[in-house]
Amino acid sequence: MTPTALIAEDEPLLAQALEAELKRAWPELRIAATVGDGAAAVAGALRHRPDVLFFDIRMPGLGGLDASAELVDAWPSDVPFPALVFVTAYDQYALQAFEAQAVDYVLKPVQSARLQKTVDKLRSVLSQRTARGEGDLDATLVQLRHLLHAAQPPAAPQPLLKVIQASVGNSLRLVPVEEVVYFEAADKYVRVVCADHEVLIRTPLKELLAQLDAQLFWQVHRGTLVRATAIEAVHRDEAGKLHLGLRGRTERLPVSRLYAHLFKAM
Repeated sequence: MTPTALIAEDEPLLAQALEAELKRAWPELRIAATVGDGAAAVAGALRHRPDVLFFDIRMPGLGGLDASAELVDAWPSDVPFPALVFVTAYDQYALQAFEAQAVDYVLKPVQSARLQKTVDKLRSVLSQRTARGEGDLDATLVQLRHLLHAAQPPAAPQPLLKVIQASVGNSLRLVPVEEVVYFEAADKYVRVVCADHEVLIRTPLKELLAQLDAQLFWQVHRGTLVRATAIEAVHRDEAGKLHLGLRGRTERLPVSRLYAHLFKAM
């Protein structure tokens, strides 16, 4: 079968350069689509189901890592997940993480010799995948978990939050952190959801992560942190996806495949 690829790169000239170099290094590879942002990358990958993804690390909206995480969740369980290659300008944290996790990457501007090594590796990966008849989604999940954490520059230690301060009309509402059931990213805000009420704050979820006790608040989705002691049960649906039942709340929270490993019987 003819191998296929999708390129997600927000700079048209760089996308064209990568496609041209790929045609030279891998003539039989067919480019199924070229898109310019993370949301289009996810949608395009689900539509075309390519064998290889070339994702730019920094794109409008979703970056390459976040787009990969979203795609992993939406990907059909009976279809091999594509081989991932990240396209990046030099970034010491990202490159160290990629090297450590054996995820391949292509530096901007694209260099023929380096791309040829990537192509050789991809040929080998796809050949082994064809022989086994499957892709290694579990390995991809492990790699993405480490990359999402390790590719971020280290932040200075911050004191743990005790109280959330939220503007409500002309008032300032103080919410003790121990009353929070979960935090959920919502457009430009973060919902702070308690058992019987909720407020909105502007602090990004990534900033909150650094100020919360990681043993108490677990990330279960790209945009969701939940207090572990508020989780009553974990349910698996017919598609095999996990959902959390919460104490004091009727809704169920979806668990990303990236974080499903948190929920195993003791």
